Amino acid sequence: MPDKAEIGEFLAAHGGPFYEIQRRLGLLHDHALKAGRRALIFIGLAWAVPALLSLAEGHLISGAATPFLYDLNVWARFFVAVGIFIIAERQVEPQLRQTLAQFAESPLIAPASRPDAARLVARALRRRNSGVAEALCLAFAGLISLISLYNLKSADTASWALRDLSGGSGLTLAGWWTLLVSGPIFWFLLARGLWRHLVWALLLHGLSRQDLRLVATHPDGKAGLAFVGRYPNAYATFMFGMSCVVGAALAHFLQKDALTLSAYGAVMAIWLIIVLGLFVIPLLVFTAPLSKLKARTLAISGARATTALRQAEYKLLGANVAAPEAEDGQETPDIADPSKQYELAHKLSVFLFNRAALVPLGAAALLPLAAAGATKLPYKEIFAIVKKLLLL
Repeated sequence: MPDKAEIGEFLAAHGGPFYEIQRRLGLLHDHALKAGRRALIFIGLAWAVPALLSLAEGHLISGAATPFLYDLNVWARFFVAVGIFIIAERQVEPQLRQTLAQFAESPLIAPASRPDAARLVARALRRRNSGVAEALCLAFAGLISLISLYNLKSADTASWALRDLSGGSGLTLAGWWTLLVSGPIFWFLLARGLWRHLVWALLLHGLSRQDLRLVATHPDGKAGLAFVGRYPNAYATFMFGMSCVVGAALAHFLQKDALTLSAYGAVMAIWLIIVLGLFVIPLLVFTAPLSKLKARTLAISGARATTALRQAEYKLLGANVAAPEAEDGQETPDIADPSKQYELAHKLSVFLFNRAALVPLGAAALLPLAAAGATKLPYKEIFAIVKKLLLL
C-alpha cells in the first residue's frame, strides 16, 4: 500500500488540464484551492455577464415575457450550481483523502497486496489527470449547448435570451453569451465532477479486490470498513447544486399546472433513487468480501462452538446427551467458548451504506425540489412526501 505521502497525492480537486489552466492564471495554488474566490469568478462569467447584457438590452427585469432575473433556470444553473460545484471541491477532496489514508493507517491492506494497491492509486491519479476525459466533458458541454440553441430558436415566445419574434427571430447578446459561455461552464463542471466521482468509485472497486485484513467482530459492525461508508456525505453540497437545477425545472412545470401532486411525488422519489444509487453502487463492491468473511467466520466459530459446548456439557453432566463417543471425557485442553464471536459475526452487516450516511445526502437532494413544490402545492403535503422518502 502506498505510504502516507503517496496517499496524500490523491487529491480529487487537483490535476487535469482545467486545474492547470486555473493554476497558471493564479486562480488557485497547489496548497490552496481558493474555492470561494473561484466560485465568485465563475458566477461572474456565467451569471453576472449575461445579467449586464440583459440590462443593456432592457430584458433584466422587464421587456420580455420572462426577464432575466425572473428566470429560475438561470439562477439555478449559472448562479447557484456553478458556485456550488466549485465550493464543493474543498469538501469532497479532504474527505476522500482521509478515507483513503485510513486504509493504510488501520492497516487494512495485507502486506502482499500493498504493491497492487499502490498501483491502483497511481492509476486513479492518471485517470484524474486525463486530458481525454476532460476533453470529452467539454465536448458533452458543447453538445448540450447546441441542443439548447435548437430549443431556444423553436420557442414560441420571446424571452431575455430570444428577440421579439415579431421583429425577426434571433438570440440576444445575453442569449449568445449563455449559449457559448455560461451553459458550457455549467455542463463542464457538472460532467467533470461526476467523472472524478467515477474515478473514486473505480478505485474503491480495485481496493475491494485486494486481500483485506477484515475482522468480523470489529466494533464498527462492518469488519473495520465503516469509515468507507461515510464518504457520500462529502458530496451533499455538490448534489444540492444539481438538485437546484432539477428543482427549477419542476417549478417551471408546476407554475404551468403541468404536474399533479402524485406526479410531483413520483419525480422526487425517482430523483432520490438516482442520487442515492450514485453513491450506494460504489459501496456495493465491498459486499462480496464482507459476505465471504461473514460466512467463513460463522462456519468456523460454529464448529468450534460445538466442540467447546460439548466439552462443557460432558464436564457438567458426565456424558454428552447426543451422539456420545468413546473419546468423550478424555483429557483435552479446555477450548474457549466462541459463542460471542459467533454472535458478533452474525450481526456483521455486509452493506457499508447506512441511514446516518445517506439521510444528509438525501435531504440535500430533496430540499430544492421541496422548495420548488412550495411555490404551488400545500406545505403539509410536501413535508409529508419528503418525510416519507427520507424515512424509507
